[in-house]
Amino acid sequence: MPARTMGKGINRTLGKWKKRRKIKYLVLCNCALLAVFLVLLGTAFLSGKFSQQTQGQKEEAVSQSAQHIPQPLDFGEAGSAAPDPGITQPEQEDPGSLNSEDAIQGAGQPEHAGPDSLNPEDAVQGAAQPEKDGSYSPEGSGSQQAASDQGNSEVLLQKKIQDKINSMTLEEKVSQLFIITPEALTGCSSVTQAGEATKNAISQYPVGGLIFFGGNIQSQQQVTEMLGRQQEYSQARIGLPLFLSVDEEGGQVTRLASAPGVQVETFPDIAELGATQDVNQAYQLGDALGEYLSAMGFNLDFAPVADVLTNPSNTVVKRRSYGSSPQLVSEMVRNNLEGLQNHQVFGCIKHFPGHGATVGDTHEGYAYTDKSWEELKSSDLIPFQDSIAWGVEFVMAGHISLPQITGDGTPASLSPYAIGDLLRGELGYEGIVLTDALNMKAVTSQYTSSQAAVAAIQAGNDMILMPEDFPSAYQGILDAVKSGVITQERLEESLRRILERKFSGTFDDAINR
Repeated sequence: MPARTMGKGINRTLGKWKKRRKIKYLVLCNCALLAVFLVLLGTAFLSGKFSQQTQGQKEEAVSQSAQHIPQPLDFGEAGSAAPDPGITQPEQEDPGSLNSEDAIQGAGQPEHAGPDSLNPEDAVQGAAQPEKDGSYSPEGSGSQQAASDQGNSEVLLQKKIQDKINSMTLEEKVSQLFIITPEALTGCSSVTQAGEATKNAISQYPVGGLIFFGGNIQSQQQVTEMLGRQQEYSQARIGLPLFLSVDEEGGQVTRLASAPGVQVETFPDIAELGATQDVNQAYQLGDALGEYLSAMGFNLDFAPVADVLTNPSNTVVKRRSYGSSPQLVSEMVRNNLEGLQNHQVFGCIKHFPGHGATVGDTHEGYAYTDKSWEELKSSDLIPFQDSIAWGVEFVMAGHISLPQITGDGTPASLSPYAIGDLLRGELGYEGIVLTDALNMKAVTSQYTSSQAAVAAIQAGNDMILMPEDFPSAYQGILDAVKSGVITQERLEESLRRILERKFSGTFDDAINR
């Protein structure tokens, strides 16, 4: 083959080889670029997915944290308020979640428990219980929750009371301190029904309560209708119920059982019941009294008598006392109070610091005891101390002078030392203190109605019973508050105690039957 021809063949071969090499190079470059692109694309995809997962975890963490943020208390129509920092707030439950009882009942239980196995209820009470987040609460968490709920209820009650106090005029506040007869309220000589005169009188003087005697009572139906209307007028005027009260001790002192038109169970004198030493008879008395009082609309009974008859010559409470043994009297009084309480009727023990040791009759004039405080504590005061420990809501202060204790002849009912230092301070009583009737001669022989009313509040009483001249007593306290003789704080201290009882669930049940 000629050399020229051979050279052309070699050149063609080399050209094809170079062309193929170039194509291969371009293909490799494109593959490399494609690979890089795919890697970048995959990285971006994975990065985005990771970011979404992270964001979801963050949102879940935020959501879980939000579940543990304390929620504010809801006061409903009364408005909203921040939780008290001293009160532990219960956790908010998911409406769709199971409570602990549902969880226990829904859990699988062994069909046949052995004789030595624990009762499921006992096991639940004794073991630590799982919380919603899976953690376990310590033993006794139920009692802690109950204490928290009770604390919250107290916060709501105090807010309700304060809101009411803030909405009241000075005249309304002063009116609430009085328990008077329907005659003193209306100016009528005798009241056996409630109509326009009663409505207008309550509009002017929205008093805290009324007390009824034999002259007000004709029949059960008449009494029920009268009290019902009086209660309606009070609610409409000031949004508060009345204490509707009576002296219904049983035996010697009964306003209803002794009325010819009222057919209720009757009982012998209290002294006769005490002589049996059967405390169940005192309970039966309180239960029977509470039943018919409640049925007619009464919610406060000025009974039982807690006086220990330590002076045999005392004729004031001789038939009205359970006896001369402080311990027996104390047990009888407590059982009587329990019987009344069964029917949502408040009992009021009387006559602090004890009328059984006195010489004289406070209805007729000066009455006193020469006993020291220590002597009274060892006998006469025992029923009062025990009733206070039981939880009595009302204590009546007698017009009994204590010269060996107070150093003068001031009646205990008007003595700041007897009421403030001894009854409130030493005996620790926090309920309502009210005077015995201020129209009794032990008071009227020394004080005007205005003076006695002001002295009673200054002494520490919360309510004033039956001043001789109601308008004068009312005006006396009103002027004393305006002049600063009685402070607003002192006035509202008593008003707060009154409203605590009027806003109590027991009282609501009694007036809404």
